[in-house]
Amino acid sequence: MTRLRYLIVGGGMTANAAIHGIREVDPVGSITLIGDESDPPYKRPPLSKGLWSGKPLASIWHDMDGLGVDLRLGRAVRWLDLTAKRVCDDRGEWTGFDRLLLATGSRPRRLFHNGNRIILFRTVEDYRRLSALAESGQHFAVIGNGFIGAEIAAALTTKGKAVTMIFPGAAIGERIFPADLAGSLNDVYRARGVAIMAGTSATGLAERGDGLLLQTTSGDLTVDGVVAGIGTEPNVELAQEAGLAVDGGIVVDEFLRTSHPDVYAAGDVAAFPVPALGDRRRIEHEDNALTMGRHAGRAMAGQAAPYRHLPFFYSDLFDLGYEAVGDLDARLDTTADWRDPYREGVIYYRRDNRVRGVLLWNVWDQVEAARALIAGEKSTSRGRLPALA
Repeated sequence: MTRLRYLIVGGGMTANAAIHGIREVDPVGSITLIGDESDPPYKRPPLSKGLWSGKPLASIWHDMDGLGVDLRLGRAVRWLDLTAKRVCDDRGEWTGFDRLLLATGSRPRRLFHNGNRIILFRTVEDYRRLSALAESGQHFAVIGNGFIGAEIAAALTTKGKAVTMIFPGAAIGERIFPADLAGSLNDVYRARGVAIMAGTSATGLAERGDGLLLQTTSGDLTVDGVVAGIGTEPNVELAQEAGLAVDGGIVVDEFLRTSHPDVYAAGDVAAFPVPALGDRRRIEHEDNALTMGRHAGRAMAGQAAPYRHLPFFYSDLFDLGYEAVGDLDARLDTTADWRDPYREGVIYYRRDNRVRGVLLWNVWDQVEAARALIAGEKSTSRGRLPALA
């Protein structure tokens, strides 16, 4: 059995950032990465953004040259033995470790049993599959009104495809945007030619000729491809079966250590304390993956420090774009400062008279100010960003 200084389970952005973090502190310690995708670490956001507007696929790959990493791709770790500090992969190979990082990420939720005909958009292989379908197909159904659904619907429409969005709720992004802003997005998408089937659920899928028959509660739809973006679930099973603490994600402390002192977790799968919000949460966005991954790598290599970063996230929806920080929950009290209604402005999300989240709608270079407002504001109903006060 091989024994390593550092073992990373997971092959995404978090894993890559952790490797860089390790190498900042320890330039020579042995590192092995075991990832279940056959592709090496890559940037995930371009899959639903830049690649559809002309960026080459080659631009997504992380540079790992000179890092001295043993990449074991296309493998899944099946068992974690905390007592012996070793893992076993699906080829039956055992690997021991001194320090382990669980960067197992999350997986898309499945819709129904014949979901193998649906692209659960998550990986570069999913992008390849959808891109190939879009070469000849003309009509696509996108199931879901959240982050991925909205981006993919916009991307396919921009490529000249007919798109139908299907979701059980009332409006695009309604879980995070105030009702009036979410409703305005329905209008934006319709104006771009997207058919909106709100209040509708997909119930089944069957082949019909060269296409697919998507069955819904509002009638059947014949399409060339179906993409589903209906949320994700954290890959916690490996940690849970090993006896690590799990509560909505793999529980870590402020140093990103799990309930075992030599096992760390970071990225989508980690449930970590967020001092600025006063709770523990799991965050599935690029900024958190990169920042937390590097932080975990440095901690594994002996440079532990509290992780107190408040991540931001962003999206592009046709000619609209936004950046957001903190708790964006449409159920909170919201206050909007619009320079141009639904085109440019800032929305503040409050709980207990404190700003808990900030949505920068077509407003740029204000993320740090938003972080400072959330972290530093005391009980008040009048907190604003200086630029829009």
